[in-house]
Amino acid sequence: MVGIDSYMNKYLDRKMKYLIEEWDLSTRQDTGDFEKRLSAVEDATREISDFETGAEAKLDELESRLKKLQGVRK
Repeated sequence: MVGIDSYMNKYLDRKMKYLIEEWDLSTRQDTGDFEKRLSAVEDATREISDFETGAEAKLDELESRLKKLQGVRK
């Protein structure tokens, strides 16, 4: 079995780059700054949420003004 283990280790060493790409595996380099990237995504999520809240309030105000204008036209 030692021969097979040695052969497999050499094979995997030669093919590791292709195996990582084919199986879409992450490496230490990919996960090294994970917390920093996660924090950036969380910040962007908060910004989007704030934008949605503001946009909804503006839309409500515009709809209210539209109803007033439609009432004046009648």
